[in-house]
Amino acid sequence: MANFAKSRVPQFSADVYQNEFLPEGGREVNAIVTVTSTGGGTVGGAAPQFYAAGRGPDAAVALMVDCSGSMDYPPTKMRNARDATAAAIDALRDGVHFAVIGGTHVAKEVYPGDGGLAVADTRTRDEARQALRKLSAGGGTAIGTWLGLADRLLGSADLPASAVRHGILLTDGRNEHEAPEDLKASLDACAGRFTCDARGVGTDWEVKEVTGIASALLGTADIVADPAGLAADFTHMMETAMGKEVADVALRLWTPLGSEIKFVKQVAPTVEELTDRRTEAGPRAGDYPTGSWGDESRDYHVCVRVPEAELGQEMLAARVSLVIPGADGTVQNLAQGLVRAVWTDDMAASTSINPQVAHYTGQAELAQVIQQGLDARKAGDLDGATAKLGRAVQLAAASGNADTAKLLSKVVDVVDAVEGTVRLKAKVAEADEMTLETRSTKTVRVKK
Repeated sequence: MANFAKSRVPQFSADVYQNEFLPEGGREVNAIVTVTSTGGGTVGGAAPQFYAAGRGPDAAVALMVDCSGSMDYPPTKMRNARDATAAAIDALRDGVHFAVIGGTHVAKEVYPGDGGLAVADTRTRDEARQALRKLSAGGGTAIGTWLGLADRLLGSADLPASAVRHGILLTDGRNEHEAPEDLKASLDACAGRFTCDARGVGTDWEVKEVTGIASALLGTADIVADPAGLAADFTHMMETAMGKEVADVALRLWTPLGSEIKFVKQVAPTVEELTDRRTEAGPRAGDYPTGSWGDESRDYHVCVRVPEAELGQEMLAARVSLVIPGADGTVQNLAQGLVRAVWTDDMAASTSINPQVAHYTGQAELAQVIQQGLDARKAGDLDGATAKLGRAVQLAAASGNADTAKLLSKVVDVVDAVEGTVRLKAKVAEADEMTLETRSTKTVRVKK
């Protein structure tokens, strides 16, 4: 890690919320781990003024812009994409390595165009903006090739392995010019090498493709239904990326003999399944990727299966650590928390559900039933869609998730939010349905 980054790695903390008490025969322990980093990157998407002179952490960014034929319909879409990319370039911090990629059925280097990355300063930002004028629409869509080129370019810079490497990807259509397995292979190859935010503009793209890209590469996904909103969104994404201070942080879980991790998922600010992303990290320990961090807080739901024990016994069910694994096998420990299990015959204690665990269990169910309801609606199963989306309305109301409740109200008429009684709307704008699907995993924190 660069000397600057060494001196300014954010301070991490890990707070564990759980009910540690289990009844006789109980074997499942649930905990919410709140991870917070302070003293580094960004709060609310603005890089600190300290970085203005180019003294920020090592970073490289690749901007991938869809240039397929559909970007010409309407013609303003391509112009908005150029303007948005220019706005993102303006938000680059001095000293950051960057490149612009034009994506069709092949990937093309737009800037700097020499097989490498430029270093942001007044001159290169101006050159990049000039190069954007050459972007024009024509051709197909093969997103895996865009990601592959981004990976090569981001890896070409003479930067330490710990540098923050990030992609921003814009598409307006479906990935029709490569097989799904080719896109998956590209995502598998890029995972852990850089993070990526993905955006769909308009309404002709596939939600599951765009959200799948962001999920695989630990970034954000969203819809920009009106191309006129691209510049503001791109600026916000780049400012947030510029505030990231440390890359490749892992959630390391150690369990004692006889215990095992049942699942791990991020539950705030979005729901993200991490269980299958585990990499072994020594005896009875595994790492779960969390991506890059600035000043921010995230919540994780950890479920541990423990061996049976006698009443009155207690044990350490899991040790949770935030670590930065080094290429040389060394590990930097950033924070630690403990998950406990205590067996009791006190029914009140053992049947109590921790408020954080209950809340995020509901938020995870909310994301799931929205997806199931929308899938049922598309399949013509109106009864199934009504039941699932009604349950979603009920969960959103109970948890205070006002943003999701508002999105749901554009797809269903709410008769009784508390009971989850709804009617499907006869006509739903495609943008409204896609927005609900794209943002279905966004969660709210526990009410104070």
